[in-house]
Amino acid sequence: MLEAFLVLPILMALAFGTVEFGWFFFVKHSMQGAAREGARAAILPDADNTKVAAAVATSLKAAGLDNSGYSVGVTVNNSPVSVSGLPAGTQITVTVQCLWSQVGTGLRPMGLISTTKTVNNVSTPRYVTGTTVMRKE
Repeated sequence: MLEAFLVLPILMALAFGTVEFGWFFFVKHSMQGAAREGARAAILPDADNTKVAAAVATSLKAAGLDNSGYSVGVTVNNSPVSVSGLPAGTQITVTVQCLWSQVGTGLRPMGLISTTKTVNNVSTPRYVTGTTVMRKE
């Protein structure tokens, strides 16, 4: 009984930590996959930003993250652009991100991954981001 009392909290922490970090990496992988699908839609000759957003939405819906409050950014050289009319060979960056506080609430039994991060004594929200760069066809 004493051994179980001493070991059980450690085992529970490992189990819950595994669940939480597994959920984080699932969300991260889903955001990366959605960015890739958006970039694949963006590089086609007849592409526009609506098709990019639709490809991202379809990918996130398949992952069960369609209500995550995500945002989609399409940029060229770090400037937001419309992908229609861009010349062939242009590198297009598609970024999909959401707040960890919105998608992380379901499977955070211990709260190991905080919803904010602190850099130089400044606290900012933690985002889960996926980014892909492809050349326009």
